[in-house]
Amino acid sequence: PPPPQEIVDPQKTAFLLRKAWTLYSVTPLYRFHRARLRDYARLLSAFIAAEKQKGLAVEVGVELDVKVTVSSIAELRGSEQDQPAVLVQLSSRSQASSRSSEDKLVWSGCFCSVYGDDLSENVLEGFTCLPLFLTHGAESYTSIVGRWFQKTFDCCFRRLAISPLNLSWMVAMWAGSKLDRAASAVELVFSVPRLRQPLDISYAIHPEDAKELWDTVQKTPGEITQEEVDVFMDCLYSHFHRHFKIHLSAAKLVKVSTAVASAHCDGIVKLLHSQYFLGVLMILTELAISQIQ
Repeated sequence: PPPPQEIVDPQKTAFLLRKAWTLYSVTPLYRFHRARLRDYARLLSAFIAAEKQKGLAVEVGVELDVKVTVSSIAELRGSEQDQPAVLVQLSSRSQASSRSSEDKLVWSGCFCSVYGDDLSENVLEGFTCLPLFLTHGAESYTSIVGRWFQKTFDCCFRRLAISPLNLSWMVAMWAGSKLDRAASAVELVFSVPRLRQPLDISYAIHPEDAKELWDTVQKTPGEITQEEVDVFMDCLYSHFHRHFKIHLSAAKLVKVSTAVASAHCDGIVKLLHSQYFLGVLMILTELAISQIQ
């Protein structure tokens, strides 16, 4: 289960909360040096400008309409073996605005590893393990930044989908979390297959009811088994069938949403509660590592 949030400066991690992040898995970066983050920002800025000008070379260091910032976030990791997260931000200043005006943030990408010991223990020297990559912004920028990182550090990006099985684990864990404020409803969205027209079924449960159900299912606090997750989901399915005569087990679970976080099968996640965001990133890091291995 997700561990409670350690003492972390909330200002350093506030950028993660309440945004829709698209997930990718990333193989280890080769010859990535944290001391060169400022150089990487200049080189990536030149690469973006060159891409915008359809391949024409751009001199490194020339002021461009897209500003790149690459920074390290030491607080965003789970264990001492994890590498500190790397945040890439693209900002834009319109030509009509004054030089004193603030830049507008147009894209963010965060490389991180939260309790990613399984990968970091086995990596060769010269490689940096940051297997989970979260992006927020236009896909065109994601593509350009991804190409530069792949070319520069010999790594590979891959979209990270979330299976119905993993979604069921997430909703069980998050529904059972203790929260320090009023919680929103636990919602599950199912897609009904083999229909001419798409049909989704939304199933909302009061958060206190969901937590009470999970507390009756969980045998050992602090531990979760596949059997417990199955029992939890079967109880929800039985309750729904009793009222609506619909077998949700025949549909596909495509999205779960709780006060802790929401997750879609397409690999889009929103982190909603600062107390548990490291726990959510731990689960996502595990999924990213399993896709790499």
